[in-house]
Amino acid sequence: MSGIPLAALQLTDSAFPSGLYTLSHGLEGYLRSGDTDVAGLLADLLTHSAGPGDGAALALTHRAVTADDWDTVAEVDKRLHAMKLNREVRAAAVRTGRQVLQTAALVFGHPAIGRLAELVERGDAPGNHAVVVGTVHAALGVPVADAVTCDLYAFAASLTGAAVRLGALDFRQAQAVLHGAAPAIRRAADLALAARGPRDLHASALMADTVAAGHERAEARLFTT
Repeated sequence: MSGIPLAALQLTDSAFPSGLYTLSHGLEGYLRSGDTDVAGLLADLLTHSAGPGDGAALALTHRAVTADDWDTVAEVDKRLHAMKLNREVRAAAVRTGRQVLQTAALVFGHPAIGRLAELVERGDAPGNHAVVVGTVHAALGVPVADAVTCDLYAFAASLTGAAVRLGALDFRQAQAVLHGAAPAIRRAADLALAARGPRDLHASALMADTVAAGHERAEARLFTT
Protein backbone atom coordinates (compact mmCIF):
# COMPACT_ATOMS: atom_id res chain seq x y z
CA MET A 1 0.00 0.00 0.00
CA SER A 2 1.29 3.47 -0.86
CA GLY A 3 0.25 6.97 0.13
CA ILE A 4 -0.56 8.33 3.58
CA PRO A 5 -0.34 5.64 6.30
CA LEU A 6 -3.61 4.40 7.77
CA ALA A 7 -2.52 5.54 11.24
CA ALA A 8 -2.41 9.13 10.01
CA LEU A 9 -5.90 8.81 8.57
CA GLN A 10 -7.19 7.35 11.84
CA LEU A 11 -5.84 10.29 13.84
CA THR A 12 -7.30 12.76 11.33
CA ASP A 13 -10.73 11.13 11.24
CA SER A 14 -13.43 13.12 13.01
CA ALA A 15 -14.47 9.89 14.75
CA PHE A 16 -11.19 9.86 16.70
CA PRO A 17 -12.13 11.26 20.14
CA SER A 18 -9.88 14.31 20.25
CA GLY A 19 -12.48 16.83 21.37
CA LEU A 20 -11.94 19.10 18.36
CA TYR A 21 -15.71 19.21 17.85
CA THR A 22 -15.90 21.51 20.89
CA LEU A 23 -13.71 24.15 19.22
CA SER A 24 -14.56 26.77 16.62
CA HIS A 25 -10.95 28.09 16.49
CA GLY A 26 -12.19 31.65 16.93
CA LEU A 27 -14.92 31.39 14.30
CA GLU A 28 -17.78 31.88 16.76
CA GLY A 29 -16.32 35.18 17.89
CA TYR A 30 -15.65 36.30 14.33
CA LEU A 31 -19.22 35.64 13.28
CA ARG A 32 -20.51 37.49 16.31
CA SER A 33 -18.40 40.49 15.28
CA GLY A 34 -20.05 40.51 11.84
CA ASP A 35 -17.20 38.93 9.86
CA THR A 36 -18.68 36.13 7.72
CA ASP A 37 -15.75 35.36 5.40
CA VAL A 38 -15.08 31.82 6.59
CA ALA A 39 -12.73 30.99 3.71
CA GLY A 40 -10.65 34.11 4.32
CA LEU A 41 -10.46 33.47 8.05
CA LEU A 42 -9.38 29.87 7.49
CA ALA A 43 -6.63 30.90 5.07
CA ASP A 44 -5.34 33.56 7.49
CA LEU A 45 -5.31 31.21 10.47
CA LEU A 46 -3.54 28.49 8.50
CA THR A 47 -0.84 30.82 7.21
CA HIS A 48 -0.27 33.00 10.26
CA SER A 49 -1.09 30.75 13.20
CA ALA A 50 -1.72 27.05 12.61
CA GLY A 51 1.23 26.59 10.26
CA PRO A 52 4.10 28.41 12.01
CA GLY A 53 2.63 27.73 15.46
CA ASP A 54 0.96 24.39 16.11
CA GLY A 55 2.09 22.86 12.82
CA ALA A 56 5.72 23.75 13.49
CA ALA A 57 5.42 22.41 17.04
CA LEU A 58 4.12 19.14 15.62
CA ALA A 59 7.01 18.90 13.18
CA LEU A 60 9.63 19.70 15.83
CA THR A 61 8.08 17.21 18.23
CA HIS A 62 8.00 14.51 15.57
CA ARG A 63 11.70 14.98 14.84
CA ALA A 64 12.61 15.10 18.53
CA VAL A 65 10.68 11.92 19.34
CA THR A 66 12.32 10.17 16.40
CA ALA A 67 15.71 11.24 17.79
CA ASP A 68 14.71 10.25 21.37
CA ASP A 69 15.26 13.87 22.44
CA TRP A 70 12.65 14.34 25.15
CA ASP A 71 14.16 17.55 26.50
CA THR A 72 13.34 19.19 23.17
CA VAL A 73 9.83 17.73 23.23
CA ALA A 74 9.23 19.35 26.62
CA GLU A 75 10.76 22.66 25.48
CA VAL A 76 8.58 22.77 22.36
CA ASP A 77 5.48 22.01 24.42
CA LYS A 78 6.21 24.75 26.96
CA ARG A 79 7.02 27.33 24.31
CA LEU A 80 3.85 26.56 22.35
CA HIS A 81 1.83 26.85 25.53
CA ALA A 82 3.34 30.26 26.31
CA MET A 83 2.45 31.49 22.82
CA LYS A 84 -1.25 30.92 23.41
CA LEU A 85 -2.25 34.23 24.95
CA ASN A 86 -5.86 33.51 25.87
CA ARG A 87 -6.84 31.34 28.80
CA GLU A 88 -9.54 29.37 27.00
CA VAL A 89 -7.28 28.70 24.00
CA ARG A 90 -4.52 27.36 26.26
CA ALA A 91 -7.01 25.26 28.21
CA ALA A 92 -8.55 23.85 25.03
CA ALA A 93 -5.16 22.91 23.55
CA VAL A 94 -4.23 20.99 26.69
CA ARG A 95 -7.65 19.40 27.13
CA THR A 96 -7.78 18.06 23.58
CA GLY A 97 -4.11 17.06 23.76
CA ARG A 98 -4.60 15.00 26.88
CA GLN A 99 -7.73 13.44 25.41
CA VAL A 100 -5.71 12.28 22.39
CA LEU A 101 -2.89 11.12 24.67
CA GLN A 102 -5.18 8.96 26.80
CA THR A 103 -6.89 7.45 23.77
CA ALA A 104 -3.63 6.85 21.89
CA ALA A 105 -2.10 5.14 24.92
CA LEU A 106 -5.02 2.71 24.95
CA VAL A 107 -5.31 2.20 21.20
CA PHE A 108 -1.68 2.14 20.06
CA GLY A 109 0.27 1.40 23.24
CA HIS A 110 3.62 2.60 21.90
CA PRO A 111 6.40 3.30 24.46
CA ALA A 112 6.91 6.84 23.12
CA ILE A 113 3.30 7.68 23.89
CA GLY A 114 3.81 6.41 27.42
CA ARG A 115 6.97 8.50 27.72
CA LEU A 116 5.09 11.68 26.84
CA ALA A 117 2.33 10.71 29.26
CA GLU A 118 4.95 10.50 32.01
CA LEU A 119 6.27 13.99 31.17
CA VAL A 120 2.76 15.41 31.28
CA GLU A 121 1.91 13.60 34.51
CA ARG A 122 5.04 15.00 36.19
CA GLY A 123 4.28 18.51 34.97
CA ASP A 124 7.38 18.63 32.79
CA ALA A 125 5.24 19.25 29.67
CA PRO A 126 1.75 20.77 29.36
CA GLY A 127 0.50 18.23 26.81
CA ASN A 128 -0.64 20.53 24.02
CA HIS A 129 -2.61 18.91 21.21
CA ALA A 130 0.04 19.53 18.53
CA VAL A 131 2.80 18.02 20.64
CA VAL A 132 0.75 14.96 21.51
CA VAL A 133 -0.24 14.39 17.88
CA GLY A 134 3.35 14.87 16.75
CA THR A 135 4.47 12.27 19.28
CA VAL A 136 1.81 9.76 18.21
CA HIS A 137 2.56 10.21 14.50
CA ALA A 138 6.27 9.71 15.13
CA ALA A 139 5.61 6.65 17.27
CA LEU A 140 3.50 5.10 14.52
CA GLY A 141 6.05 5.78 11.80
CA VAL A 142 4.05 8.40 9.93
CA PRO A 143 6.47 10.60 7.93
CA VAL A 144 6.72 14.11 9.33
CA ALA A 145 5.43 15.83 6.17
CA ASP A 146 2.36 13.58 6.11
CA ALA A 147 1.78 14.15 9.82
CA VAL A 148 1.86 17.93 9.45
CA THR A 149 -0.38 17.96 6.39
CA CYS A 150 -2.92 15.64 8.01
CA ASP A 151 -3.12 17.72 11.16
CA LEU A 152 -3.54 20.99 9.24
CA TYR A 153 -6.29 19.34 7.22
CA ALA A 154 -7.94 18.25 10.48
CA PHE A 155 -7.78 21.85 11.68
CA ALA A 156 -9.42 23.09 8.49
CA ALA A 157 -12.09 20.39 8.63
CA SER A 158 -12.81 21.23 12.27
CA LEU A 159 -13.24 24.94 11.50
CA THR A 160 -15.51 24.34 8.52
CA GLY A 161 -17.52 21.85 10.56
CA ALA A 162 -17.98 24.53 13.21
CA ALA A 163 -19.14 26.92 10.47
CA VAL A 164 -21.90 24.50 9.55
CA ARG A 165 -23.02 24.14 13.16
CA LEU A 166 -23.02 27.92 13.55
CA GLY A 167 -25.14 28.35 10.41
CA ALA A 168 -22.49 30.28 8.49
CA LEU A 169 -22.23 27.60 5.76
CA ASP A 170 -24.31 24.69 4.60
CA PHE A 171 -22.74 21.25 4.15
CA ARG A 172 -21.96 21.74 0.47
CA GLN A 173 -20.49 25.20 0.97
CA ALA A 174 -18.32 23.84 3.77
CA GLN A 175 -16.87 21.20 1.45
CA ALA A 176 -16.16 23.85 -1.18
CA VAL A 177 -14.34 26.00 1.39
CA LEU A 178 -12.35 22.98 2.60
CA HIS A 179 -11.35 22.07 -0.95
CA GLY A 180 -10.40 25.68 -1.66
CA ALA A 181 -8.16 25.73 1.40
CA ALA A 182 -5.71 23.28 -0.19
CA PRO A 183 -3.18 25.97 -1.28
CA ALA A 184 -3.25 27.53 2.20
CA ILE A 185 -2.77 24.11 3.80
CA ARG A 186 0.26 23.51 1.57
CA ARG A 187 1.73 26.91 2.46
CA ALA A 188 1.12 26.29 6.15
CA ALA A 189 2.75 22.87 5.92
CA ASP A 190 5.82 24.39 4.28
CA LEU A 191 6.07 26.96 7.08
CA ALA A 192 5.73 24.25 9.70
CA LEU A 193 8.34 21.99 8.16
CA ALA A 194 10.81 24.88 7.86
CA ALA A 195 11.07 25.16 11.67
CA ARG A 196 14.43 24.01 12.97
CA GLY A 197 14.10 24.60 16.69
CA PRO A 198 11.71 25.78 19.43
CA ARG A 199 12.65 29.41 18.84
CA ASP A 200 11.23 29.15 15.33
CA LEU A 201 7.71 28.76 16.72
CA HIS A 202 5.62 31.87 16.13
CA ALA A 203 2.11 33.05 15.40
CA SER A 204 0.84 36.42 14.27
CA ALA A 205 -2.91 36.44 14.64
CA LEU A 206 -3.72 39.57 16.60
CA MET A 207 -7.34 39.70 15.52
CA ALA A 208 -7.81 36.07 16.51
CA ASP A 209 -6.38 36.82 19.96
CA THR A 210 -8.66 39.84 20.31
CA VAL A 211 -11.75 37.89 19.29
CA ALA A 212 -10.78 35.04 21.64
CA ALA A 213 -10.51 37.48 24.54
CA GLY A 214 -14.04 38.65 23.86
CA HIS A 215 -15.30 35.11 23.41
CA GLU A 216 -14.12 34.19 26.91
CA ARG A 217 -16.56 36.72 28.34
CA ALA A 218 -19.52 36.06 26.06
CA GLU A 219 -22.74 35.30 27.91
CA ALA A 220 -23.75 32.54 25.47
CA ARG A 221 -21.35 30.25 23.65
CA LEU A 222 -21.79 27.11 21.58
CA PHE A 223 -18.03 26.40 21.42
CA THR A 224 -15.24 26.66 23.96
CA THR A 225 -13.05 28.73 21.62
